Amino acid sequence: MEVVENIGRTVEDEVAMDTLLKPRLALVFSILAHVFFLAFASSHDLQILNAEKRIDLTSHIVKVFLTLKVENTGTLPASEVLLAFSPTEFDRLSLVKAAIATGKKKKRSYVPLDVKPIELLDAPNGAKGFSISLLNPLSPGATASFEILYISTHTLKPFPKEISQSESQLVFYHDTAFILSPYHIKQQSTFFKTPSTKVESFTKLEPTNRVGKEIRYGPYEDRAPYSFSPILLHFENNYPFSVVEELVREVEISHWGSIQITEHYKLAHAGARHKGVFSRVEYQSKPSISGVSSFRHLLARLPPRVHSVYYRDEIGNISSSHLRKDFQKSELEFEPRYPLFGGWKATFVIGYGLPLQDFLFESPDGRRYLNFTFGCPLAETVVDKLTLKIVLPEGSTSPTAMVPFLVEQHLEKKYSYLDVVGRTVVVLEKKNVVPEHNSHFQVYYSFNPIFMLAEPLMLVSAFFFFFMACVAYLHLDLSISKMQ
Repeated sequence: MEVVENIGRTVEDEVAMDTLLKPRLALVFSILAHVFFLAFASSHDLQILNAEKRIDLTSHIVKVFLTLKVENTGTLPASEVLLAFSPTEFDRLSLVKAAIATGKKKKRSYVPLDVKPIELLDAPNGAKGFSISLLNPLSPGATASFEILYISTHTLKPFPKEISQSESQLVFYHDTAFILSPYHIKQQSTFFKTPSTKVESFTKLEPTNRVGKEIRYGPYEDRAPYSFSPILLHFENNYPFSVVEELVREVEISHWGSIQITEHYKLAHAGARHKGVFSRVEYQSKPSISGVSSFRHLLARLPPRVHSVYYRDEIGNISSSHLRKDFQKSELEFEPRYPLFGGWKATFVIGYGLPLQDFLFESPDGRRYLNFTFGCPLAETVVDKLTLKIVLPEGSTSPTAMVPFLVEQHLEKKYSYLDVVGRTVVVLEKKNVVPEHNSHFQVYYSFNPIFMLAEPLMLVSAFFFFFMACVAYLHLDLSISKMQ
């Protein structure tokens, strides 16, 4: 009887458990299905009513401005908009920004949106993508306009690969006449802006129109998702291809009133390689013809109130520089020791000081924080690898860095004069850096003011021991003299 009762109770418990679990499982599956359908609607039930793509090829940094008008053709709200790129273009991307337009034409404003890389599961030929997250889901039947900026580097390829001192530089650029997109596009146009009217050749795909420095492909209508039509442009581009292969910036904070900046550059001209013999006479006598794509001078944009500026290379200080300052900015214009042609390289150091009160502040929780600019001070320069080191005062603890984009971070130790425990160094690293990365970042840390007395006390102690040693030496010398 006990066995039968126990079996009966077990069966009853299982029935009761099933009764409780079934509604919960149904709720879970309902939520998962809803999430699935939302994701499906956000990535597939959209179409682009109008797309306009403008590519700026006037320098060696390619900037693309993309305007999209998107419509939700599904039955569920869409929470994201996807962008697609070919694998080669994706790998050369340096920056992708997006904003949504609000208001009418005269009062139109743009709200920045979060952009993150994703995997396009159904994309052909290995296409990769980004997801633009919307602040508010796009309702069924609604439309929205987006402004997108993306920047790519090392995209223009010199052809021919070698040129003489008197030749102009020609480059190739590969792209697609149709905008690569995971959505159906009702109407689209693509515009290319070249540095000059000298265009050797370009792919003709009707309708194609060229006026001055601009080449237009389109408009094209009703293109299926992932439509692709390769095109090639061959044109003159004498813009100096300034590439810093490696830049190490050290920002050393001293609570005694200053910040010292030291920047180590490995600069290269990434354009068509120079062939033949360099003639300085020809270079100086015919500046408009000879070496038109070479570096004649460089410009570094520095913060205002800069002081103690120096510029030197491996040989020593270089005096061919000029510093202009006002209350908003400082500009250091300088010439390398020799002009840089394609394939040539130069290494040099720039150093300067800044007032502490302009960049170091105190947060409400009592911590100190540095507010400084990321990126490279050289104008229109690509940095293949940037290492930024923030040397905190000795005794600083719990450092945290707030950077508006993804960087690699780690901590190091540095020992300087009179240091006891060493200084904490916050190291930020990033590859493929462009001028648009010159935005502010913050480094927070805690600091006990008692550590400011460490160096003075060590100096006083050293002076005291030196004084006592001198007294002892004199006393010993007098004692020896009396004995004699």
